[in-house]
Amino acid sequence: MFHFTALPPLSLYVHLPWCVRKCPYCDFNSHEAKGVVPERAYIDALLADLEQELPAIWGRSIESVFLGGGTPSLFSPESIDRLFSQLRALLSLPARAEITMEANPGAMEAGKFAEFRAAGINRLSIGVQSFDDGMLQKLGRIHGRREAITAAERAHDAGFDELNLDLMFGLPGQTAAQALADLETAIALAPTHLSHYQLTLEPNTAFAHAPPAHLPDHDALWEIQQQCQARIAEAGYRQYEVSAYAREGHQCRHNLNYWQFGDYLGIGAGAHGKISSAQQQHILRRAKLRHPREYLEKAASPARIASEHALKRREAGFDFMLNALRLNDGFPAPLFAQHTGLPLSVVEAPLRRAEEKGLIEWTLQRIRPTELGQRFLNDLTALFLPNDKSEARARR
Repeated sequence: MFHFTALPPLSLYVHLPWCVRKCPYCDFNSHEAKGVVPERAYIDALLADLEQELPAIWGRSIESVFLGGGTPSLFSPESIDRLFSQLRALLSLPARAEITMEANPGAMEAGKFAEFRAAGINRLSIGVQSFDDGMLQKLGRIHGRREAITAAERAHDAGFDELNLDLMFGLPGQTAAQALADLETAIALAPTHLSHYQLTLEPNTAFAHAPPAHLPDHDALWEIQQQCQARIAEAGYRQYEVSAYAREGHQCRHNLNYWQFGDYLGIGAGAHGKISSAQQQHILRRAKLRHPREYLEKAASPARIASEHALKRREAGFDFMLNALRLNDGFPAPLFAQHTGLPLSVVEAPLRRAEEKGLIEWTLQRIRPTELGQRFLNDLTALFLPNDKSEARARR
């Protein structure tokens, strides 16, 4: 049984699934906008979805909101303003809440940044990926270096004090010098946060079916990563998660809530949520219908739910560790019980094995991955996989 004496922090994720063109490496639930995006109908659907979720979160405050996609900045500022007017009416959304929107560097979206800021967005995350026009072409991106630089400049001009830039490394034919050149351009644009991650060939993507030529090998990737991490640190950004770097006090609060096994409500096509209940003493994962058309048709009914699963004890322990051990500083030891409703003894055996292998440091106050554990994170988290076959089967 779970035993929650208090519930973890709660965030809201809103999925806006349309984009101009699907990138060949993207495995998110995104759909090319063919014709006019049905903004009004989709906002109506989001609100209908939310209203049905409200009984599960009565009395709880929303700590952060994240608008992901797709490309949320394709929506008009008027639609975003309408959405947030209703969110504030339906939810406890304090003025201090972090509210992030993902955006692409296209001129059309960048021109709306000031209006998004006026609508209540206070953190912008721009998907640059690279400042090299040749690399951007290989990635199937529809913007160029100039548009990316302009977008970051316009974000500052619009009053975004919290700005993240997404950058990839390990691109086709990329050298360490090219990856560092991307970083230099990004650093010069003075973001408060950098997401710097390796290009991976995810299943069911165009790149998985037809991999690009001349991807850097393992040794080259390690060299690029080491040099880039050193430059990011030198520029004053501290790595706090596998691919997240921030200036002091500017970590992404929404993503930290994920990594610390907080709760999150998910609305929109393909959105996922995780909600803990003190009354029912369970943790429920829920996913919504993926296709926008089907979601629009069923958002106001129980049929909007594509899947639902109540976590078992060992599953909750594994999910917590899968997320929390991504953090460079790990987590305070009492956080496990606070956010899972379970005693730490549930995962004591794999913790001991991880400690013996030199993958974690474990004190009464904190559990954190060692440098070796960070490098071999998959091996570390695999130690916490549920052993019981019936539990493992339930996750498939």
